[in-house]
Amino acid sequence: MNHLLLLLVASSSSALKVLVTGAGGRTGKLVFQQLKESASFAPVGLVRSKKAVKALRKVGGADDAEIVRADVTDGAALAAAMAGCDSVVLCTSAVPQILPFSIAKPGRPKFKFAPGGTPEEVDWLGAKLQIDAAKAAGVKRFVFVSSMGGTQPDNFLNSIGERKSDEDGSGGDILLWKRKAERYLISSGLEYTIIHPGGLVDKPAGARELTVGVDDELLGQAFRQVPRADVARVCCAALTEPAAADLSLDLASRPEGEGAVTDSPGSLFASLGGKSCDYSTVLDDPPSIFATG
Repeated sequence: MNHLLLLLVASSSSALKVLVTGAGGRTGKLVFQQLKESASFAPVGLVRSKKAVKALRKVGGADDAEIVRADVTDGAALAAAMAGCDSVVLCTSAVPQILPFSIAKPGRPKFKFAPGGTPEEVDWLGAKLQIDAAKAAGVKRFVFVSSMGGTQPDNFLNSIGERKSDEDGSGGDILLWKRKAERYLISSGLEYTIIHPGGLVDKPAGARELTVGVDDELLGQAFRQVPRADVARVCCAALTEPAAADLSLDLASRPEGEGAVTDSPGSLFASLGGKSCDYSTVLDDPPSIFATG
């Protein structure tokens, strides 16, 4: 074996194996791509559909060995996907579908969640299964991409789809289900980083000053958007940054051209000065979300 080949083998063996769930989504795909561009990581993308497999192979440059097709509600499939992984980045989320008839009516359009794809099923039960599988697999760090607004039961995002308190209970309360999963992760014993991005925009990474906070305080800012590509940068940094361990934070940015560009996303974690989001207060609206297992 020549010297170059030995170096390649050593590099491959020392790279952290990272499972990116929801790698077919817009944020998950960026996380996968950025990890793949670094010799420090060996990413595996978990996607749900054949279409997502093709897209990740094309855009992310992934080969068949780096893609797993599975549903996050399938515990056995998750266990197999996480075997041998050092870390996990959870980018899964329920995705609402707009009701076409509502577009022509005055007011805000209405949405629904597909059967099997409600916030309760994806953002709570699916996330819980991922956390359980990661713990069983001996994963060292679990990065959870959630959303700002989890302290606000009346946040408009919770009104998308039918809420559990409504007649059919087919969806809704997405931020509350995410928050319940976050609390489960914190109590799991896994080393974690929870990231709550503000409004996600499809803009280039590394062109803005990123801002961090806790407990939805950034929602008071006039500007609280953040590029998906910068969220991906922060996720990648969280996998190895010591200050990111057991930390829950909110993430936004300043408008492009304002402030100093954040060149090192890993520095954001320590800039919080030990602060982390507070989960000691159990939200009770609706109470069924936090009362059930």
